[in-house]
Amino acid sequence: MESQMKPFAKTLLIAALLMTGTAFAETEATTPEVKARQDLMKSFGGAAKLLGGMASGEVAYDAAAAKAAKQTLVKGATKIKAKFTANVEDAGSHAKPDIWAGWDAFLAKGKGLGEAAAALDIASVDRKST
Repeated sequence: MESQMKPFAKTLLIAALLMTGTAFAETEATTPEVKARQDLMKSFGGAAKLLGGMASGEVAYDAAAAKAAKQTLVKGATKIKAKFTANVEDAGSHAKPDIWAGWDAFLAKGKGLGEAAAALDIASVDRKST
């Protein structure tokens, strides 16, 4: 099963790296731009958690849920540039200035997330028979 988890591990690593540029705010965001990017990042976290749970066996494998989580990552990655273009001031945003200071690197991580998610073989999860 270890070799079957490698595609999951790569995608989860890229998602984690991308999310290091943001922190989920304790204060509620007030601007639509910040709310939208927070929602995007939360969707990545949920998808990565589900796929990671399936890969580790902590969550029962569900083909439809795995496919939906994969699509969340693939489609979401295409929205990163648009959602983060403006560095909007908002007390509810804890996005790090490194995002805009290292814009090209941030976009490269987002592209890597999309590519890794697209290549993810969600059928490779070991479905143990009982």
